[in-house]
Amino acid sequence: NLFLVGENYMSLFVFGHRNPDTDAICSAIAYADLLRQTGQSDAVAACCGAPNKRTEYVLKTAGIAPPKIIMDIRPETEDICRKETITASFGDAFFEAYRRMQEWDLRAIPVVDKDNRVVGVLSVLDLMELLFRDEGDPIKSRTVTTNLKKITEALGGSFQHEVDPEQSDELLIMVGAMRSDGFTARMQQFDKDRVIVVCGDRPTIQLPAIEQGVRGLVITGGFDLSPGLIELAKARGVSVLLSPFDTVNTTTRIRSSQFIDPAVNRQVVTLPAKMRVSEARAIVERSKQPVFPVVGDNGLLAGISFKSDVINPPRPQLVLVDHNELTQAVAGVEEADVLEVLDHHRLGGGLKSAQPIRFVNEPVGSTCTLVARQYRDAGIEPEESLALCMASGIISDTLFLKSPTTTTVDRTILEWLRPRCSVDLDDFARTFFEIGSALRTSTPDGVVQEDCKEFVERDIRFSISQIEETGFDLFWERKDELRVALVAYADKHRLDFSALLITDVVSNGSLLLLSRETEAWEEINYPRIDPGLYALKNVVSRKKQLLPLVTQLIQTAVL
Repeated sequence: NLFLVGENYMSLFVFGHRNPDTDAICSAIAYADLLRQTGQSDAVAACCGAPNKRTEYVLKTAGIAPPKIIMDIRPETEDICRKETITASFGDAFFEAYRRMQEWDLRAIPVVDKDNRVVGVLSVLDLMELLFRDEGDPIKSRTVTTNLKKITEALGGSFQHEVDPEQSDELLIMVGAMRSDGFTARMQQFDKDRVIVVCGDRPTIQLPAIEQGVRGLVITGGFDLSPGLIELAKARGVSVLLSPFDTVNTTTRIRSSQFIDPAVNRQVVTLPAKMRVSEARAIVERSKQPVFPVVGDNGLLAGISFKSDVINPPRPQLVLVDHNELTQAVAGVEEADVLEVLDHHRLGGGLKSAQPIRFVNEPVGSTCTLVARQYRDAGIEPEESLALCMASGIISDTLFLKSPTTTTVDRTILEWLRPRCSVDLDDFARTFFEIGSALRTSTPDGVVQEDCKEFVERDIRFSISQIEETGFDLFWERKDELRVALVAYADKHRLDFSALLITDVVSNGSLLLLSRETEAWEEINYPRIDPGLYALKNVVSRKKQLLPLVTQLIQTAVL
């Protein structure tokens, strides 16, 4: 394929969930590496947002670049356009544009100015009009707008003498195939400065043409002009062109030297590079234009798309890690093909596939546990950086094996990773939990959105955010503004309520703050400290402890 379709667009993207935490980002990075090592060379780790402070610490310590941030997977026209292409410009000749189209197997190309701004579109059908227009008019059908240099290039010939070869003219082709007296009489009917005479080795035609002072004399068949006639041509200011072809082919090639300008469609429809393909489709379907130039914000040509590119674009291919619910997936997931899921959460709603997919969902404490186990079982030794990356995901999601979500598999895999890491994991874990306190460094909105997941239960839509802190002192200082941020988040996303779980990694307990509470919360069976605020002793897991509790409360209230 001569075209380059959107850089990295055709890659397989490995995505964690929205508002990604350490496990989501680290599992995406590690699993993309594993896929590349096992035959999926185009696998690319991606995420829906910037890493938080703790994840930044992990990546910096491990020496790993953050994954590619993609907030919306829905393709834009620049993603699917053909980046490497050819163009034409005003002043190009028919044969130049046609050869490019042939070389690239294109039926239309964009026309650009000297700054690469799109000024029109040129199609093969429009080009043919240059050759076959005005066939009923014997004069117009033999008229070409070009210059002598373009004629020589079209012939693959040369000059024996030249006068202003790049001067553009509306030239009339006359073939010297009749008696000299009749030809001379016919020549005198036209403006000599516009006449191009085509003939073979016929001095009886060459001499009167030169004496008349025609614009150019084309000698066919590989012949050239005699020394005496060349001197006369120089004296009369007649250009002499030499063609290796016979008269018929020479005449055809001269016609192919005419400028493309009249054939260019200047009422061109362009597509902005940042336009969604779904929006561009409506424009393309209404247009009869054969090719659609894609232009950047600067107005310059970025690529081209054909109608089929826009109407039936390639679908992005995804692997989802650390989530399986569409409400938690990258925006635009509905327009992509999910090929695989690797997760350790409950089964959510909305995920469908046209074909069978690989779906791994196991009750372990971390998705990184599942990824690391695949390395081990495949006999693939992870690099030190990736071993630390996966260990960090396990440490984060299991609170260094203290969370009730921790399983024997998590403990076994972390021990397998430990000697493969370049740092002491006990020291690393202490620093990890001390770094990046959301309550110390983030705005109220940032705290709510840092690790936020949305759920649907019995048509009740809600979100649960979670942060880990060393103590609750900062929470008490910011409680009121956090509640305001929760309410704003719920309103913005049209949720029935939003919750924030503040977990103390020292005491292994949590506080739960709600944007609003209904009668259902009376059944929570945990101490209510303030309106919308509960103390959850020994509750540290959103997945295994809090979410099942909230689900039960909702189900009870609905029943």
